[in-house]
Amino acid sequence: MNESADQKLERARKAFTSVAYGKFLGLELCELKSGEVSVCLDVREDLKQNQGVVHGGAVASLIDTAAAFVILTELPLAERVTTTDLTIHYLRPITEGRLLAKAKIVRGGRRIFVVNVEVTNAGRLVATAITSYLKLQQNAQNSQ
Repeated sequence: MNESADQKLERARKAFTSVAYGKFLGLELCELKSGEVSVCLDVREDLKQNQGVVHGGAVASLIDTAAAFVILTELPLAERVTTTDLTIHYLRPITEGRLLAKAKIVRGGRRIFVVNVEVTNAGRLVATAITSYLKLQQNAQNSQ
């Protein structure tokens, strides 16, 4: 089957709406196009740690979600991936605003995807990350 970019984008849109954890965090799909995805998150009190700064885990989830969905814009419909590593540099404390995580594929190989994600708040860079995803092996039944 020759898969179109539109089919891959539609799969990503549908998949995003089905991620319960993303709904729980309040993630929004702000931009979706082939090879580039932006996911947004409004800062709320319940996302902050006890010193009033957004918890690093919330930022990590935002980054990981943006990265996963940018891969879906390029990945064949029958294939799946899983995160193998995620390196984040937290550059500024976040106490308010709307976070925008913009993910771009650095390299999509036969087995590994490498993705760069930049997180901004009101146009200021607050975190940057590089992450890798491994294509999962299809079982023999799926490859027939």
